Amino acid sequence: MSYAKRIGAALAPKVTEMAPNLSAAFVHQALTRAISGVGPLPGAAAAADKQLAQTDGDVERAIHDVIENHVRYAGIQGFATNLGGLVTMAVTVPANITGLALIQCRMVAGIVHLRGYDLAQPRARAAILASLLGEERVLKLVKARDLPGTPMELAADPLHEAALDTVIANEVASELITRAAGKRLATTVGRRVPVVGGVVGASTDAYVTWKIGRYVDREFLPRPTGKRKR
Repeated sequence: MSYAKRIGAALAPKVTEMAPNLSAAFVHQALTRAISGVGPLPGAAAAADKQLAQTDGDVERAIHDVIENHVRYAGIQGFATNLGGLVTMAVTVPANITGLALIQCRMVAGIVHLRGYDLAQPRARAAILASLLGEERVLKLVKARDLPGTPMELAADPLHEAALDTVIANEVASELITRAAGKRLATTVGRRVPVVGGVVGASTDAYVTWKIGRYVDREFLPRPTGKRKR
C-alpha cells in the first residue's frame, strides 16, 4: 500500500464522520442516477449514444471522448469542492464524494454501454461498480477471492448473485472514503491559499477519473451487436 493510501486509510474514520450516509445504498443510488440521468445531465447511455453519433459511429473515438468529458467534469467539481478552509469541510467532503461517484459511475456506464452491454442487467451494474475500485484494487480482491472475477467477467457471468452487489458497493464506499481522506491531507497545506486546494482537488479527481476510464476501456471487450463500427 502506498504512503498516500496508508494515510488515507488512517484518516478514513474522520471522513466517515463527515459523510455518515456513505454506504452501499448511497453507491447504488449514485449508479442509478448516473444511468437514468439527473438534473441537466442525461443518462449514461443517452450521453454515450450522442457522443457516438458525433464520431460517425466510431466506438473507440466515442469512448475516448466520453472519458475526456468526464475527466473535465471531475476536475471542475474537484476544484469547486476543495476551495475554502477547514471550516467548510463538513459540507465539501460529502459533496465531493457524491459528485465524483456520480461522474465516475456515469463515465463507466457510458463506456460499458458503448461496448454493447445492457445497463439494465444487474451483472452489468455490478461490473460498473467494481470498475470504480480501479485495476490494482480489483486484482487484489480477485486474488484474495473476495471478488469472483474482473469487471468484464462479472458482466458476462450468467450466474450473477445478488448478494455480490452489496459486497462490491461496500468496497466502493470504502474506497471513496479512503481516496477522499488522502486528498484531504494533500490539500491541507493549500487551505491557507484556497485556490491551491482547489487546484490540487481538481487535478487529483481528474487523474483518478482518467485512470478508471482507461482501465475500463482496456477491460471491456466489445460485444458484437452488428450496429456499430468496430
